[in-house]
Amino acid sequence: MIPALARTLPPGRCAECAFPSAICICALIPRLEVPTRFVVLRHASEIPRLTSTARWAALALVGSELVDYALPGPAMDGSALALEDTWILFPSGRPTPPGSVRPRRILVPDGTWQQARRMIQRIPALRTLPRLSLPPAAAAPRIRRPPIAGGMSTMEAMAAALRFLGHDEEADRLLELHAIAVDRVSRLRGMPTATA
Repeated sequence: MIPALARTLPPGRCAECAFPSAICICALIPRLEVPTRFVVLRHASEIPRLTSTARWAALALVGSELVDYALPGPAMDGSALALEDTWILFPSGRPTPPGSVRPRRILVPDGTWQQARRMIQRIPALRTLPRLSLPPAAAAPRIRRPPIAGGMSTMEAMAAALRFLGHDEEADRLLELHAIAVDRVSRLRGMPTATA
């Protein structure tokens, strides 16, 4: 079980973007409207993490929703998430062919690779959803090192899903926000940045 204090942001952080208030990025977050609705199923361990990119993507995509998983209480059965015409953004044996799918809703598991996989295994309704599987990502600056080759952050995966659905401009703007966030996190960690 995750301790209660670990499920909240540390003091001094912006309640929206989670950055320290002095370098809040909320004013830089675009408002992107697309016909597909994104629902992020966020593992509770991601709530306090500054490196949780799904938070910023959900703030940018109008109408998106964050649903927290692994909080105290009854186990989630997922039936409220597995609505008609919902696809789950998660790899399968091979990428989904372009143009083959136009879901109204995309469910996005958010956590470490193992947490995301376990969410799908442990929530029966999610196992029945069709998968939107993307090609591997190219190498790029990231906040966390992907545990698998071609892995990407949740925000990058959501941008790739937008591109897959033909929303190139919105995908580009989401990736621009990702680059800003990666740069700020790197500065906070005292690491070299692309602009340094």
